[in-house]
Amino acid sequence: MTLLQALVLFSAVSFLMYGFRSLTTEAMKAEFERYGLAKFRVLTGSLEIIGAIGLLVGLFFHPILIIAAAGLSLLMLLGFGTRLVIKDPFLQSLPSFIFLLVNAYILYLSLQ
Repeated sequence: MTLLQALVLFSAVSFLMYGFRSLTTEAMKAEFERYGLAKFRVLTGSLEIIGAIGLLVGLFFHPILIIAAAGLSLLMLLGFGTRLVIKDPFLQSLPSFIFLLVNAYILYLSLQ
């Protein structure tokens, strides 16, 4: 397994879990309300799931990998920015920043 494949699998599984949690759990509903973004919860969860599927499909159809990695990078940039705006502690903000970096690196590797 290459580094790219490992990162794609890690990110895809993570986003499938986050996406389904966003759509189904009360905890995530409360988080989006805390962010002041309750109306974007379903959209965000759906985009996470679509992005995860795109990463997996992208292992076999390269252009989809580029689109999915770029989309998830943007989504995590917005998520990290939201965390900064609402002044979340560093450790609470860290996952969105790490997933921003992981997906940006997937994008970089997929453009090589």
